[in-house]
Amino acid sequence: MEIYQSIESCPEMNSSVLTIGSYDGLHRGHHTLIRNMVSFAQAKNVPSIVVTFDPHPRHLLDPPAEKWPLIMSMTQKMNVLESLGVDAVLVIPFTESFFQTSAMAFMDEIVILKFNPSKIFIGYDHHFGFEREGTPEFLKSYCQNNSIDIDIMEPMKDESVIISSSHIRELILSGFLRRANFELGSIYGIEGCVCRGAGRGKGLNFPTANVKPVEKNQLLPMPGVYFVRGRIIGLNLYGMCNFGVRPTFDEDELVMEVHFFHEQLNDLYEKIITVEFLERIRDEKKFPSPNKLIEQLNKDKARCLELQAKYE
Repeated sequence: MEIYQSIESCPEMNSSVLTIGSYDGLHRGHHTLIRNMVSFAQAKNVPSIVVTFDPHPRHLLDPPAEKWPLIMSMTQKMNVLESLGVDAVLVIPFTESFFQTSAMAFMDEIVILKFNPSKIFIGYDHHFGFEREGTPEFLKSYCQNNSIDIDIMEPMKDESVIISSSHIRELILSGFLRRANFELGSIYGIEGCVCRGAGRGKGLNFPTANVKPVEKNQLLPMPGVYFVRGRIIGLNLYGMCNFGVRPTFDEDELVMEVHFFHEQLNDLYEKIITVEFLERIRDEKKFPSPNKLIEQLNKDKARCLELQAKYE
C-alpha cells in the first residue's frame, strides 16, 4: 500500500475508486464500506484510494486536542487499511489554510485533479470542506454533474445501536472493552514506549513494564485491571494491565503497568510495544497491605489465564 503524506507528493491518476474520511477508529461500518470500495476497484482494475487527514480535524476546530483523544494512532489506522486491501492513502495535512478550502475546491482541485474517480464511496454522515459544507447531499449532486457514480453507505447497527466512533469512544471510556472491540471489528490497543517505573512490581513478584503511549492524544480506557495481549520484541504475549494510580501505595499519578505471562523479558526499557485491551477484570482497589495486593494479583492472573483460551 502506498502512503502519500502530502497532496504534492501524490501522483495524478487516470482513474480510481475512492473514499474520504477522518476514520478515527476504523470500525465495522468503515470496514464494510472500504471492502466494498476495494472489491469494486479490483473489478474495474483501477486503484482503491483512501483520502484522510492528519491531525484529526477536531484537533484544529475544537482545541485543545485533549478533548478529542484518538481511538487509533495514524500507524494503527494505516495497518488496518492495508489489511483491508487498500492500494493507496493520501494523508492531507489538516492546517489552518487547508481548513479554509471549500467543498467544491476540494473536489475540483484535489479529488478530480489527482484521482479522476469513476466512483466514490462515502458514509451517510461524513462532511468535508469549509464549514462542513461537503454533505452527502452536496457530494451526490456533484457526482451527478460530473458523471461520477456514488455509493452512500447507510449506518450499520448492532441491534438498535448505530456503530460509530463516538459510541466506541464512550464504551472504551466506560470500560466496556469486549463490546468496543466487537463494534471496532478489531482489538482496541495502544502503542507505547516502556519507561522506568518505581520498580514495585518486581518486589511483589509481578514484574511490570511501565508503558507510556506514543500518541500524545491517545484515548485511554477507564482505570482498572485488564486482561491484555501484547506484541513486543517479536513475541505475542498475554498478560494483565493495571491502569490507575496505585492507591495501595498512596500514589496519585496515572500510570499503565503491564505484567506479561512470560518468564524472561529482560531489558525492555525504551522499546516500543503494542498493548491490546481484551477484557476488563475489575476496578482498581486500595488494599490494606502489599500481601493482600499480592493475593489479589494472583487471583487476577488466574482469571486472565482462564480467559486466555478464548483468544488463542
